[in-house]
Amino acid sequence: MAGMTPKASNHANLPPLASRFVDVAALPWEKTVFPGVEQKTLLVDRASGLLTVLLKMAPGAKLPDHEHVLIEQTYLLAGTLVCGEGTVTPGNFVWRPAGSRHEAWAGPDGNLSIAMFQIPNRFFQADGAVRDFVGGEWEKNWGDALRRHEEASV
Repeated sequence: MAGMTPKASNHANLPPLASRFVDVAALPWEKTVFPGVEQKTLLVDRASGLLTVLLKMAPGAKLPDHEHVLIEQTYLLAGTLVCGEGTVTPGNFVWRPAGSRHEAWAGPDGNLSIAMFQIPNRFFQADGAVRDFVGGEWEKNWGDALRRHEEASV
């Protein structure tokens, strides 16, 4: 695994098997393509697709139509996260199976969560494009990781 915390200043010279302690408060909030939605990347492994983020959504902010390519897990720290199937409240957890597809939005107080992805979601655009969370071309950024996962599962 080639995992990393992209904006962690204290990881560059660590030995390969050393623990990575992440000063989350020191990480910058990163804009996403969705208004009112920001993230701090805690762990990413581009080869496998593994991604863990601290996710902050402003009141009413929306994650439009997207597919959970593999399992997604979300633990809610504050606020509410809502979708057509229900509401997640602080201290509670939701996970979504591979292939599930929906929209989700923040409640009136916004929310803060830890989201863990085996491979990042596919977001479907009105023009037919398929993007990742930060607006990149999904296939280009994550397609190889999905193919490796599928080959390993055979």
